[in-house]
Amino acid sequence: MSQVLPAAGSVLQRSVAAPGNQPQPQQPPQSPEDDDRKVRRREKNRVAAQRSRKKQTQKADKLHEEYECLEQENTVLRREIGKLTEELKHLSEALKEHEKMCPLLCPMNFVPVPRPDPVAGCLPR
Repeated sequence: MSQVLPAAGSVLQRSVAAPGNQPQPQQPPQSPEDDDRKVRRREKNRVAAQRSRKKQTQKADKLHEEYECLEQENTVLRREIGKLTEELKHLSEALKEHEKMCPLLCPMNFVPVPRPDPVAGCLPR
């Protein structure tokens, strides 16, 4: 019976020759103390990993709660901006109507005074 060998440079030949696939040299048998130490070390590592994952989850939960609170606060503030903008429009219209009649009653209103835009100073840039 003839044996088929992989072609030179083929994937199979490279995977067989890969450094990680080489057989490990035989190590001396471990004593029961070494086995116990290894088991304790693995258990300690497992507990530490659980603790780390729990801490990470708690941090993510806290950030999510903070995000939710900030979203709610943002919504409330946006509503307040809307109400104040409407109030500003209403008061500006009332002032314009008043200024139409005011020259007859208030001699000081004959000199127009430029007013800065009150909304522009409040909005973020």
